[in-house]
Parts: sequence; structure tokens; C-alpha cells
Amino acid sequence: MSIGIDFGTTNSAIAIADRATRSVSLAKFDGAGETFRSVLYFEKAAEGALRKVAVSAGPAAIEHYLKSDHEGRFIQSLKSYLSQRTLTATNILGRNYPFENLVAILAQHLRKSAESSLGTFGRRAVVGRPVRFVGSESAEDDQFAVARLRSAFAAAGFDDVIFEYEPVAAAYFYESQLDRDEVILVADFGGGTTDFSVLRVGPSERQNGNKREVLATEGIGLAGDAFDAKIVRHLVADLLGESSMYRSMGKLLQIPAWIYRKLERWHYLSFLKTRETIQMLKSLKVEALEPARIEMLITLIEEDLGFQLHRAVQRTKCELSEAAATQFAFRATGISIARKVTRKEFEGWIEEELSTISGCLDRLFTQVGLAEHDIDKVFLTGGSSFVPAVRRIFEDRFGKDKIAGGSEFTSVAKGLALRSLDLRECRN
Repeated sequence: MSIGIDFGTTNSAIAIADRATRSVSLAKFDGAGETFRSVLYFEKAAEGALRKVAVSAGPAAIEHYLKSDHEGRFIQSLKSYLSQRTLTATNILGRNYPFENLVAILAQHLRKSAESSLGTFGRRAVVGRPVRFVGSESAEDDQFAVARLRSAFAAAGFDDVIFEYEPVAAAYFYESQLDRDEVILVADFGGGTTDFSVLRVGPSERQNGNKREVLATEGIGLAGDAFDAKIVRHLVADLLGESSMYRSMGKLLQIPAWIYRKLERWHYLSFLKTRETIQMLKSLKVEALEPARIEMLITLIEEDLGFQLHRAVQRTKCELSEAAATQFAFRATGISIARKVTRKEFEGWIEEELSTISGCLDRLFTQVGLAEHDIDKVFLTGGSSFVPAVRRIFEDRFGKDKIAGGSEFTSVAKGLALRSLDLRECRN
């Protein structure tokens, strides 16, 4: 069985390719369709007279989290931590979990869920990886992240893993629909990373099997999560006390800004739920000039409301891709936030990120030694490819007629399965 696994920051997907027809099938996940949310939920559950920690993943984790009356911990965006050597373990409900174990637990649940629709997998798979991992500052950091991924997938039963760049995988998917040769640029916008590749694809390249000509790759640890962070910063943080003051020894001081920087990132938010942080915030609330705002922040953290906040932000971002303005709304017990936001405002907030993406594209073309007119098509994939300001970067540079898309959330998994098929034929 030729298996491709797109292990994503926000969503994951698994596909298999048929050797005879080169057709691709996607795993179907109960209650979630063709993508599996890359999340874990740990909760204290009763088992007779005992209390144990139960763990769920994907759509089941979200369901348990939203319905649970027990103490729990919701964890997401694990992929964004892979390159961070300082994160070795975390305490969850009184138990210490090595970071690699958390990734392995997610990989195991992903595999089990996919096998229920595709059948039992073997030990071999092609797994996607970004060109640059989030937080990576060197090739050694990327290698460290890959080693962690390899260990996790070995624990999930895949002890024969080949890693492929995600934009190269997306190119395999795009190529499967071609009846002519092309030079293409692939831009893959994930939750945590933006990756580019330039390749020659088409019938002539398919005849070469495993020997595709990848002309250049480039990437940065910035994408959809960074856009989400700006929405939190401008629409949420101030109502939760950012820039507000508290009294200390006769002086007025500002509430620590680092709390709100962590609030902006989904994969940091769950790690704010520590005894020390909660106690600090409760002490600050006593002396705060706007205690109600600090109380809402405490509620957000204590009640693990990061997922609900994430959904509100995602909904707003999606609506701004379709309309010039929308209403951001986030409501939970003890918290109510409603604000109008325009696409123009949002695009102003993410101007720096857009510039960084453009700069990465410049580096790619310096590396490859081609000009824009040498590119036949630009294939955009991933959730943030729908953001109008992102699309304009490519439309202005290459022209609207060269922009292509499709299967934005599953193209990488499909391409990885096709890549696995070629590698299998090469080995055999």
C-alpha cells in the first residue's frame, strides 16, 4: 500500500495511491470528512473508584473537550514545537509527558482513524515536512524536528518513513491532472509555515518515475497562525487587559505584555494554564485598574477556551476572504466580545507578514535563476491561499491567468501518496 501522510499544524490528512491506475483515495474520518484536526484532549475520567487520565485526538478530542465536565487540557499545533529544543516535556493533569510522546500519541490516533476507512496500513509511508520548520534557525534545527517526527511515526507503526517537502508533494498532485509539460511554482500555505518549490512536471517527468526535477525550494515559519495572531492582537487582547495598569508599591505598572503575546498563538495558549501563571494573574487582578478584563483573561485560560477563540478568529478570517467587512464575535461564559472589522484593516495588520512572504519568494527566484515569465503555472494550496491579499502577491507578479488551485486542504496528502507510489516502484 502506497501511503502519504500530511501531518499538519492545524489539520492532517492521509491518502493511498493505487499502483495500477495511479488513482488516489483519501481517508474519511468520522465526523470530520477528509481532514483530521491535529489536536489532543486529556481529561480526568472516572473508572470505578479510580481516576485516570484519558486522551482523545482529532474530532473526538474536540467533542470530548466541548462536552466534558471534568478537568482537562486541550493541546493543538504540536507541529509548531518540533524544532524547539527547550521544549522537552510538559505536565498534563499531574503527569509529565515528554514532547515526543505527545506527537506519537497524535500520530497513533491519526493512523488508527485512517485505517478504519482505508484498511490496515503497513510500516512504510511518505510523510510531508515543511522546507523550514516553525522556529527553526538552522539546518540542524530542521534535522532535529525531522528526528522527532521520525520517532513519533515509528511509535505509530511506521518505522520505514521517507520525508518529502510539502510543496513538492503538492506538485505531484497538480501534475496528476496534466497532459502537457510545465514549469510550475507551488506555494503551500499551512497553519504554521509557508513553503515554495519550482519544478518541471508533466507527462515527460512522469515517465522518469522517481527522478522529478526540483529546481528550487524555499520556506519560512510563518503562515495562517501569524494572520490569526494579528486578529487576536487587534480585536481581543485589549479587552482582556493588554496595556491596562495595576498598582504595585505606590506605582502604576502595565500588565505584563508576554501574556498577551502567548495568547496570540494557539499552541502557546494551553501552556499558560499553569498554577504559577493563574496565581500571578489573580494577584494582578486584585490591584488592577480594570479587574473585569483580567478576570475574563483568567476565565479564558482556566476554562481552556482557546479552541472556541480559534474558531471565532478562523470564521472572521474566512468571512473577510469573501466580504469587505464582517463582525468578529466571541462569546463564552463570562466573556463577550463583538467588534466590526474590515478587510482593509485586516490587510493592514498583516502587512509585515505579506512582505515577509514576498521576500521569501524573491529568495526563491534568486536561487532558481528564472524569471516570472518562465513559470507556466502557479499552484496555490493550503488554507491561507484563499486570503485575497495573499493571492494578490502572485496575481500581481505572474498574472491572474497563471494562478491555479484545487484540493487546498488535501493536495499535499494526495501528492505524498503518489510520491510513495513512485518510491515503491523505484525500490522494487
